[in-house]
Amino acid sequence: MRPVVLVMCCLALASSTTACSQAYRGPVSGHFDGKQFHNDPSVVPPNVGDLLWWSLTADRIPWPDWVAWPPGSGPSHPPDVVDGDELRVTWVNHSTMLVQVGGMNILTDPVWSDVVGPTSWLGPRRHHAPGVRFEDLPHIDAVVLSHDHFDHLDLPTLRRLSARDAPAVFAGLGNAAWLTASSVARATELDWWECRTVRSVRICALPAQHGSRRGVADGNGSLWVSYWIEGAGGSVYFAGDTGFGPHFAQVRQRMGAPCVSLLPIAAYRPRWFMKGNHMDPEEAVRAHDLLGAKLGIAMHFATFEQSDEGMYQPGGELGLALRGAPHAPFVVPAFGEARVVRCHAE
Repeated sequence: MRPVVLVMCCLALASSTTACSQAYRGPVSGHFDGKQFHNDPSVVPPNVGDLLWWSLTADRIPWPDWVAWPPGSGPSHPPDVVDGDELRVTWVNHSTMLVQVGGMNILTDPVWSDVVGPTSWLGPRRHHAPGVRFEDLPHIDAVVLSHDHFDHLDLPTLRRLSARDAPAVFAGLGNAAWLTASSVARATELDWWECRTVRSVRICALPAQHGSRRGVADGNGSLWVSYWIEGAGGSVYFAGDTGFGPHFAQVRQRMGAPCVSLLPIAAYRPRWFMKGNHMDPEEAVRAHDLLGAKLGIAMHFATFEQSDEGMYQPGGELGLALRGAPHAPFVVPAFGEARVVRCHAE
């Protein structure tokens, strides 16, 4: 998205009153002051002046308008269920991953909309079809939402899932009331380090370094989270949307090493504007190493144009960051690509 369009979107967003979450009321904590949530340690967010300066000084690498499927390829068709000692993760697009473990199907930040924004026509537009068609999804048992930004909490998609499968929906504090009001059923709020068990799969909300906003009056009014998903086949760490911070070491210390880490690698340029909220590929490698995952899978790239880097630049820079020192595998998936892992194999 061109910077001037980004500014227009933000102005439209600032005038929106229908999408604002209801004010959260809860006890003060290390990351909630009674009115707003904040990162721990604190991170100074960009302001409107920073946004305007970026729009005037952007050094944007253009994206292709649309990327078609290569000849002979197309959307993938996941199995109905994965059980036993296997763990299957499919990259759909952006931060949407289908995690199949312990007989359950779990979606992270599901987005099937063509545009992510305050309306169906205003906001970043997708540049590639989803790697799994909505109608080809198996029954979805649970959905985990990292935060309320439009490219991660997509209400049209959530309504479709709720109407079709009525999955359990997990989100950070401050989101459940308005999700329910938006016809998204079975929404449960979680604080950092809170866990729930759905059938035999444990889902824990963990810290992230980011922010939240859907309207002019609700900045940081709901909590942003990452997730730990664990079933008989192994464990998955879903980072959500995050800058690099001490929470990766904290997760490793308290939860152990995940089998698979799902880490964002894009929306990082210009660095002075994005650094607090988005990792670059080099930082994603550092996070992967700190977590100690058996396999890292990149996400949050090549779907919606949100910053100055090119469509394929994050994947190339991730490859460069992995050179030299030894690392556990960290892959850049194709749309719809699935990885099957046996986490307990020697």
